Amino acid sequence: MKHLGNERIAVVPMPSRGPSEEPLLPAVSFQTCPIRASLGVLGRKWTLLVLRDLSYFPGIPFSQILRNSPGLTPRVLSMRLRDLREEGFLERLVDPSNRRDVRYRLTPKGRDAMPILTALIQFGIRHYAGDVFADRRPRALQQVFPDRQERLLGRLADYADAGSK
Repeated sequence: MKHLGNERIAVVPMPSRGPSEEPLLPAVSFQTCPIRASLGVLGRKWTLLVLRDLSYFPGIPFSQILRNSPGLTPRVLSMRLRDLREEGFLERLVDPSNRRDVRYRLTPKGRDAMPILTALIQFGIRHYAGDVFADRRPRALQQVFPDRQERLLGRLADYADAGSK
């Protein structure tokens, strides 16, 4: 045990690396990293929550998106919806009989973002169960979304299944 000021720090020997701890290097450089490129749009504040609403409530109106995310302002929501439209994640639907009735729907590109949301859900229900559930007990994704794998994982489900064949 070492002392650092008032703190005690346990000195633990580093374990040897196993196969899962070897560097996992992509076939692209880090300057053109796909995570970095994706976060250009998806990393903006409120974007993932707007995508959440569009994913789980197809055809949701502007006012409902605002209600679902306390703290989100109409101005910021307008900017995020515009950004997502420009990037091809969603389309704006206007009712021809009532031009004030505007709704939003994911495009195929937007639906490809659902596995990202699913991964965040799975992480949250496992590691932040105390914030998510009254009983504070972690859950499996299948418990929260029974029989929804295909919709939640989209084309990623095909990728995962291909590896098991």
